[in-house]
This record gives sequence, C-alpha cells and structure tokens, in this order.
Amino acid sequence: MQDIAEQLQSWHASGRSFAVATVVGVSGSAPRDPGAALAVDASGEAIGSVSGGCVEGAVYELCQQAIASGEPVLERFGYSDEDAFAVGLTCGGVLDVFVQPITPGADAALDAGITYVASGTPVSLARVIDGPAALLGATVAVTADTHHGSLSPAPSTTAALERAVVAEARAMLDAGRTGRVVLALDGRPCDEEEQGTVTFFVESYVPAPRMIVFGAIDFAAAVVRIGRFLGYHVTVCDARPVFATRRRFPDADEVVVDWPHRYLDSQLEKIDGRTVLCVLTHDAKFDIPLLERALRLPVGYVGAMGSRRTHRDRNAKLREVGLTEAEIGRLRSPIGLDLGARTPEETAVSVAAEIVAHRRGGSCLPLSTGHGPIHHDLTHTDGSRRTKPRPHAA
Repeated sequence: MQDIAEQLQSWHASGRSFAVATVVGVSGSAPRDPGAALAVDASGEAIGSVSGGCVEGAVYELCQQAIASGEPVLERFGYSDEDAFAVGLTCGGVLDVFVQPITPGADAALDAGITYVASGTPVSLARVIDGPAALLGATVAVTADTHHGSLSPAPSTTAALERAVVAEARAMLDAGRTGRVVLALDGRPCDEEEQGTVTFFVESYVPAPRMIVFGAIDFAAAVVRIGRFLGYHVTVCDARPVFATRRRFPDADEVVVDWPHRYLDSQLEKIDGRTVLCVLTHDAKFDIPLLERALRLPVGYVGAMGSRRTHRDRNAKLREVGLTEAEIGRLRSPIGLDLGARTPEETAVSVAAEIVAHRRGGSCLPLSTGHGPIHHDLTHTDGSRRTKPRPHAA
C-alpha cells in the first residue's frame, strides 16, 4: 500500500470512499509479495496491482462489491486444473487477497494509518482478516509509542487480544516486517489450525531502505539510477566537491561532500539491516577507513569496485588495520555479478543483480538451468508463523 499511499491520501482527504485489496498470503510461484495492493474508488478508478495482471479483473470486481456492501472479504486465487483460463494464476501459485472497504472518517485506525503512511511516519497496520465475524476488518494502527483504533465490538477477551496484537505489531514495525500473526481470543500466540483463533495481517510501513554510493565517478550515476528503480533512498558521497554535484547526479536523493568514513560515522542511527553500501572509489585512502567501519556494521550489503589485484591489496590492508577474516568475508569485491559488463549501465545492472540475489537468496544461475522454486525467499511465504494456506473466509 505504500506504493499507492499518495493517491489513497488524496482520495481520503477528498472524502471519497474506496476499497483496498491486499495480498495477505502467497503460496508457490506467485507474482507479488504479501503487502502488494490494488485500490478502487467509488467512481471506478483503480491504482496499484496485486498480481501483475492475471487476477486483476476479479479483484477489481471484489473491490467494487466491497464498496457497495461495506463488508470486507478474504478471497483465494489459484491455478485451476480444469480450466487454465479461469480466474487464477496460471503460474501455479496461490494468492490470498483481503479486500477492505474504507470510508473516510468511519475508522480512526484506518484514518490514522493512511495519514502516517502518506507522511512517511513508520507505522504498522494490524487488520483482522480471519476470525469471528464481529472482528473481521477491525484495524489497529501502531507506531513506536502509541496506537489508534480498537477491536470492539468483540468478546470480553478483546482487551487482552488488543494488547497482544499491539505488542506484536510494534515488534514487527521495529524489524520492518510484514506478515500474519495468529492469536487466541485471550491474546495467546497459537497456530492457524487451532479453533477459535484470530488471524491478523500486519503491514509495516517504514522509510525506504538506504543505498549509499561512495565515489562520484561515472559508474556511480548509473548505480544511482538503478538504485532508485529498486526502491532505495540513494545518497552519493565523495570528498571532492568538483565531482559530488547535483548536476552530475540529478537522480540521487542526496549528494554529500564529505570524507566517506566520516559521513558513514554520522549516519549510524539511520542505517539498518536493509542498508546497501556501494564503494566505487577504488582509492585506498578513501576505501580502507570506510571499509574498516562498514564491515563491522549490521548492514545488508557491502560491495567495493576494483580489479582482482586491487581486491587482494585492499584485503591485505584491511587485515593490517585489524579486521578479521569473517569481517572481510562480508565484502563483495569485485562488486557485482559476472555478466561481462563493460559500460556504466551494464555495470550497474551487474551490481543491482548481486544486491537482489544477496537479499533474496538467489543462486545467480540462469532460471532455465534449475527445477526448484523461482522465489528463493518464500519458504514462509508471508513472513508469518503459519506453514499451510487456509481456505478463504466465508
């Protein structure tokens, strides 16, 4: 929903009713991850996507029905053996889609959540997608220090259930995770197969992950562009003001003139396990102080440009300054996958491919040579405790 937040905020601010269809579960080979969303307003305008096309028409109709009825619904879409052209996923996957109608001013949690998401404030939305009919669609918006909305009307155990889901949603927000949470009515964590449970879909909206590109060289401009394409907030940093200019890097979110290691030291509170560091300077006076710090930080990826010889010399210098073999082993150098790249643009594709493969657990082999799952990171498809899909709610 974060991808369509600006338009949702516009609809919401104008008082326009709409429905949001959200992917809340994935099984097998499916085109979109949990959290992908499609929204339809009362006039029929549609934004976003839940499947890349194969079930969009059916989901669009569900959204229109939800706007008319005011009732949320959980629906399952999957491949049909009897008719491959029926509504379903011919790629063989299964999508669970939750459709929720939204009327501005009718739900404090949804009102607050949409405002937070549109403003970039970190927030988790915990929505009931399966359980007692009185709770279906109930939403709680949770930030780091407060929450909005409640689970009433509901049974007498609602207070404990609400406390439990707020705690779960806050923990998931802190980790930047989206997925299902299954609780008993008294707030106890439990399996989805148990009777009398409530299933929440918790969507965590956090700022875009960061990519910091060190070295304002010609290759950096292409890496910046592809980093933005992948959804990163991209910063270019170089100590040389003649090269680190907005004119040379118009696609960067930020251009900083500073020594790389000093800038990294100033960003420690703003980086996390999703952060990508691309060191393109291949100059020891910049690289060594920077990598000495970077390889000891809990970031997601550290790559450095340079030849094989540069790589060997760099590793020797890193050992001299006290880095362990395990720390040096985190360095992706020479940066990128072996695509035979020559141009800055081809090199940027190589770097981006390695970042994606590292993040998603890809083998980096051609898909045509394998027989296993295409999506390596979907062992637990929605990031939740559940292990098996369930039928959609009646």
